[in-house]
Amino acid sequence: MADNEQTDTTVTGPDDVPAMNDLDRKVTGEFSGYTVRKDLVGKVKGNALVPSYVLEYLLGKYVTTTDWESVRAGVERVRAILADNYVHREEANLIQSKIREKGRYQVIDKVQVTLNEKLDQYEATFENLGISRVVVDSATVKKNPKLLVTGIWCMCTLVYAYSGDPKDVPWRLHRLMPVQMSHDDRENYLAMRSRFTAGEWVDLLMQSVGFEPALFFERAKLLHLVRMIPFVERNYNLIELGPKGTGKSHIYSEFSPHGMLISGGEVTAAKLFVNNSSGQIGLVGYWDTVAFDEFAGKTKKADRALVDIMKNYMANKSFSRGRNTMQAEASMAFIGNTSHNVPYMLKNTDLFEELPKQYHDPAFLDRIHYYVPGWEFEQIRSEMFTSGYGFVVDYLAEILHNLRDVDYASKYEKYFALSPTLSTRDKDGVRKTFSGLMKLIYPSGEATMEEMEPLLRCAIEGRKRVKDQLCRIDSTMTEVDFSYTRAGSPDPIAVHTVEEDDYPDLYWRGRSVSAGSVGNDAVKQPAPPVPAAGSSSGSGSSQPTKPSEPAKPMESAKPALSRIERAAAAAKAGHLDFSEGRSGVSYNRLFGAYVAGAKRITLQDPYIRYSYQARNLAEFLETVYDYTNRADEVQVHLIVGQADDQLIDQQIDNLDQLKTTFGPMGIILTYEFSTTAHDRFIVTDTGWRISLGRGLDIYQRYDDKNWLNPQLRRQNLRQIKEFSVDYRHVGE
Repeated sequence: MADNEQTDTTVTGPDDVPAMNDLDRKVTGEFSGYTVRKDLVGKVKGNALVPSYVLEYLLGKYVTTTDWESVRAGVERVRAILADNYVHREEANLIQSKIREKGRYQVIDKVQVTLNEKLDQYEATFENLGISRVVVDSATVKKNPKLLVTGIWCMCTLVYAYSGDPKDVPWRLHRLMPVQMSHDDRENYLAMRSRFTAGEWVDLLMQSVGFEPALFFERAKLLHLVRMIPFVERNYNLIELGPKGTGKSHIYSEFSPHGMLISGGEVTAAKLFVNNSSGQIGLVGYWDTVAFDEFAGKTKKADRALVDIMKNYMANKSFSRGRNTMQAEASMAFIGNTSHNVPYMLKNTDLFEELPKQYHDPAFLDRIHYYVPGWEFEQIRSEMFTSGYGFVVDYLAEILHNLRDVDYASKYEKYFALSPTLSTRDKDGVRKTFSGLMKLIYPSGEATMEEMEPLLRCAIEGRKRVKDQLCRIDSTMTEVDFSYTRAGSPDPIAVHTVEEDDYPDLYWRGRSVSAGSVGNDAVKQPAPPVPAAGSSSGSGSSQPTKPSEPAKPMESAKPALSRIERAAAAAKAGHLDFSEGRSGVSYNRLFGAYVAGAKRITLQDPYIRYSYQARNLAEFLETVYDYTNRADEVQVHLIVGQADDQLIDQQIDNLDQLKTTFGPMGIILTYEFSTTAHDRFIVTDTGWRISLGRGLDIYQRYDDKNWLNPQLRRQNLRQIKEFSVDYRHVGE
């Protein structure tokens, strides 16, 4: 059977129960008791504002079977527990009353503990329940030190005992159980891993974090795993910048009870490192991963002293605030949104451009081990979430927590050697990323040369993206050769970032093209063998090269006109009439030459209200994309009539979806509603005004439900309505 053929081995369950595939059956068989069907989280969550790992903790206790009736019964049990025990803030008084009337009651809440020095006792505050000063015994605090930092989610049994003393707190903590696994099951985990192929294991990890692996290519899967490295690798520094809505913060907020997600603007040196007044260590001393959400933003300000402490910690794993030097093991993840697409950033600034000034600092950025290209992730859609089986997340999180003790950084050295030009920090970044990926995909540390190579290339690419941008920011930074050699071969293999190959002229703007770098039309040598995991996509292109070979100077010649310039030169003023029923007419033919090279376009069309009209707009934006420079952002402003009450929500959803879809491509769509707009026209900043008799709605109805119909993709195959177009250039 061919590699790309698959047999249908799904088993259909009753009613609305999703079918189980081979992987689901294997997972539930080998890891019985540690897996859960991932779509159940959404079914039980309701309006409970709790992390997924809290819900999966409960599901892992009551829904670990594949028997459909047992699953339904377990889900109902978990729903009942949430309904009875989870504390909603608006129901805090009701729960307090239940505790008083029953004398004893179990709650699910986030609990934080402080030391009351005057009374020499620990006291807990229950976030949603709204009570505080609940006495906690020292043994509980010693067993769960994170209670003293930002608090943790717990299942607690509270007792109400009023003593008559108005100074006394009537609440008594009878029992506290953190919502997380308490033992190390690593031995069983490694034994079970040996029964899966690498490809199956990667898919299992994808399902465990909630995504449907069948909808992701191998490179995307590997980048998703890179997001997990801070949980399995000590003192790992990662940054991800990209468009909104790609799930950057999801894994740090929902995946692990060992991770803490905080707003980038809310952290202080005392909270993050050590409080000089109390001497209490901050977040880095208690959490495996501290993730900074909304880290980007040029206008944001950061405490310079905090940045300096962070730089020292990220480089040396230690910090000091004027007293003793302390060490910690927390990894750091910096995540934020970009305002521009990749070619725009490469042309005008750098890929770190969105960072606040204090962090847009070579000394800080050089401590980053990996730059995750957030622009490569798709916008999260509902169908991307899996209904298959994966690990209960607190089980997997505990395994990864314990694997932090293992170091696989040197495992590749018997097969590969890094370029000697790499700096110590470059090598550290590559080694730590490689170690993290090994622990995720090959947790035993055993892998073949062919299996290791894609992971090494992925590790090199992420650090290369950091270093190449540093060379833009700091002219004194020395460029190095990001290549490696295979054992027994003298030929270096260069690793490129994807954006380097996609936009070579912009990537190396102002510098000579690096040795081994290639353009879009270059002939690439075959990539190294791909392992079963499908991790070949861990880097951009790779090819044998001689790093020391100087770049050949370009021959002086008159530059030829670009395709866009040629198209713009073909635009002519005039009038066109089109008769009913003809075909061969496309937006590219009608508008391409006239929008070519534009940076600002105004489209007025009062009738973009129905979904098919929104599709017309999408196809117009595709024409704009095809005929404008990708290194320049294009502003497209739509003036449109507002739909009636029955359609307005759908109209706004469609327009917002187009904004989200085309924004990362450099087409910035804005829109306004007008009650007086009647004429239909296009105006460009290059001087063209196009009067549209019918606006964009020029095509007759066709079968748009059949995705095999070529008319969906080829406008020139559709029949048109009768319409006319006038082209006029300002000043003519």
